[in-house]
Amino acid sequence: MKLSRDRPPQGTVRDWLAARADRGGTAFVFPEDGSRLDWPALQDAALSFARALTARGAARGESVAIVAPNSRDGLVALYGALAGGFRATMINLAAGRDAIAYALEHSEARLAFVHDACTEQFAPANTTGIIPVPLSEQAEADLHPVTPDDHALLMYTSGTTGRPKGVLHTHASLLAGGWTTTIAHDLSEADRGFCILPIYHINGLCVTVMGSLVSGGSLAVTSKFSASRFWDQAAKAEVTWFSAVPTIISHLLHGTDEPGPEVRNRLRFGRSASSALAVETQSAFETRFSVPIIETMGLTETAAQILSNPLPPATRKIGSSGLAYGCEVQIQDSTGAALPPDNEGEITVRGPNVMQGYLKNADATRDTFRDGWLRTGDLARMDAQGYVFVTGRLKELIIKGGENIAPREVDEALYTHPDVIEAAAFARPCTTYGETVEAAVRVRDGSALKGADLIEICRNRLGAFKSPDEIHFLDELPKGPSGKIQRLKLADILEPAAR
Repeated sequence: MKLSRDRPPQGTVRDWLAARADRGGTAFVFPEDGSRLDWPALQDAALSFARALTARGAARGESVAIVAPNSRDGLVALYGALAGGFRATMINLAAGRDAIAYALEHSEARLAFVHDACTEQFAPANTTGIIPVPLSEQAEADLHPVTPDDHALLMYTSGTTGRPKGVLHTHASLLAGGWTTTIAHDLSEADRGFCILPIYHINGLCVTVMGSLVSGGSLAVTSKFSASRFWDQAAKAEVTWFSAVPTIISHLLHGTDEPGPEVRNRLRFGRSASSALAVETQSAFETRFSVPIIETMGLTETAAQILSNPLPPATRKIGSSGLAYGCEVQIQDSTGAALPPDNEGEITVRGPNVMQGYLKNADATRDTFRDGWLRTGDLARMDAQGYVFVTGRLKELIIKGGENIAPREVDEALYTHPDVIEAAAFARPCTTYGETVEAAVRVRDGSALKGADLIEICRNRLGAFKSPDEIHFLDELPKGPSGKIQRLKLADILEPAAR
């Protein structure tokens, strides 16, 4: 299979897996135990699982649940479901029993791969009698035909309100998701990525797993992120790039471990996605570790990446999520009209990586698309060079006395203090202003920082009107499976400031 920078990959995941197997080489390394999995062995194991599912009566395009952490078996099951012509339904292990039960039922899966580590979590959520199928099961069956337009992936969004929505991707859009990463970061067969994010999240699955498939490179995979082991694992696995989220980058920055010179020299870049990266955190990370951080942006609905800053020495604009790669991005007003440069509006996107729609939810699908453009719900401005600067979320805006306050402005101010590891401003209902500003932070161990100190920093940078009335100190801020801070949950779990 040939890769072009000008058009998305053709064919199916089965086709690309076969092409990689024909060429041979390493597909995955697992630094936690030192094992490896090459492309031919991956294809053999995946097709074996696909035949077992087919022999069990799984129909073409049917949902097959994957209930597994990052692991060799989880990856084999994922590729088996995809290569077999089924709809790989990734179950979010961090979602809780009720959300897992909803996804299993809503997907209408009858069969599943359940990792040994997940059996106790799966059992109480399996209210519909889904049958686990082991990877060891052997069967003879002719595989279903697969086309690029067939369903390939079903992934449930981890929304903070209402039921999760099941995002549908085809083989074409799934491969396009890996392609946007490949062309933005100039990935090649010489690269080895580092997957520290769960593959039941779109970043882990499309950016790293599909990115490695499309680029022909390899991938180091850990069961979960460990700040204390990250640099050692990166050294042992000989990785050339990694994908993370801002909270992980902040944890590494505030850790005591340092990468050795061979890691610094080998690492081409790290990338940040899922939420905005504070300018101060990015600058401090690059200064300390000598590794450039490429800020990006993506969504579950777009098979991950839509925007990325270019690699050095091209122009990176700190504070921007970058330029569009492999898709079109436009800033639109509330009527759908394109806005001129430097005007704030909603980010919209169209291209080969955009989802087909939401499973069994025609209303939500219709509301998300407008004249062929997918509405992201993110507010931003685009400069004259095409760089996008995200200013907030439509649903997260704090409207105080009729004035819009972007929580990110407050976050950025809080992150200027070196003791702050995590920060999130949020709206609190207020009888005087409608809403007012509060914030939650996590600080480094041993810090003597007080809320008044941070409020003073915000007032100096933003003025009193935009500054928090209260700072809440937490051991950990609530996060989704990708590590993204769930801002909208904070008002529910924190007592309001005394007035």
